[in-house]
This record gives sequence, structure tokens and C-alpha cells, in this order.
Amino acid sequence: MARPEPAALVCPSCGTAHPLHERFCAACGMPLVHPGPRGADAVVTEAHARARKIKPQLSEGELVRVAGGRHQAEAELIQGMLLEEGVPSMLRRSRGFDVPDMLAAGPRDVLVPRSGVQTAREVLLQADLLPAPDGRSARARAGIDAPSRILLGLVAALVVVALIAWIGTELLV
Repeated sequence: MARPEPAALVCPSCGTAHPLHERFCAACGMPLVHPGPRGADAVVTEAHARARKIKPQLSEGELVRVAGGRHQAEAELIQGMLLEEGVPSMLRRSRGFDVPDMLAAGPRDVLVPRSGVQTAREVLLQADLLPAPDGRSARARAGIDAPSRILLGLVAALVVVALIAWIGTELLV
């Protein structure tokens, strides 16, 4: 029974196939490697899947803080939202917060490259995670009252009803 021939070596730079006894590419001098799985057989790691989502035009320039999370989980949520839009980001513990690095507690800064700042801010504005340039949140712009304003209105209505009930009992007596 014949043994199957092992795969030939290939140059990672130019892609030229070489026999197994060669160690370096004759064309460019690069060390030869065994060919890996290609196409549908290739295993895509989580890091590769994340890297494929990043838009190269949004990954240039120095890092700029665009948002902050109250803790690591919230910052990772923001980071995931940015990644879905192709904006690469990095998390950094906020300055002045004294907690060991191994803990997830404490505020985090979300940093993006300068070329992705505008896109990141648009994404965060749509998600109501940043105030608008006029200082109002998306809820306020949509005319939705904040929960504290609703509670204040309910308390005021309760006071008016109690006053009417008290006046009614005083008139009947």
C-alpha cells in the first residue's frame, strides 16, 4: 500500500511551491513553511474574526478617548458596538482609580484611533451613550421625560389628590 505524498513546502512571501528537501525560497530567500488549510477548511479564530470587522481607514492615528464605562463590562459593550461599525478600540483603566488591575471594577476609558473618532461618536450618539452637541440626550430630544421627572409629577399629583380629599372632609364636617 502506497503512502500518500506529504504536502510540498511553500514560500509565505511569494507563494511558490518547493519540494520537501528545500528549506529556503530560491526566488526571495524566505524560510519555507507547510501550507495550511485554505478556503472553507481554514479555522477562523475569534481574534481573526474581530480583525476582519475592522475597517482599515478607521485605524490610523493616535488613540483618543471617546467614551467611558463605569466598569469593564460596560466598556466592553461599548467596544463591541464600535467593532460592529468597523471601528477598532482599546480599553484603559481610567486615571486616578486605585483598584488592582486584575479586578473588573472601576471605570474604563474607551480609546479609538483619531481617524475613527467621528464614526465612533456617531455610533455612541445613536446608542444614547453620549450627549448631543446641544447637551441633551436622545430621550430628551425625543420628548421622553426622564424617570425623575415622571416621579416628581406623580408625587405632585398625589399631593393634589390628598389636598382635595382633606378639603372635602373638612367641608362635610
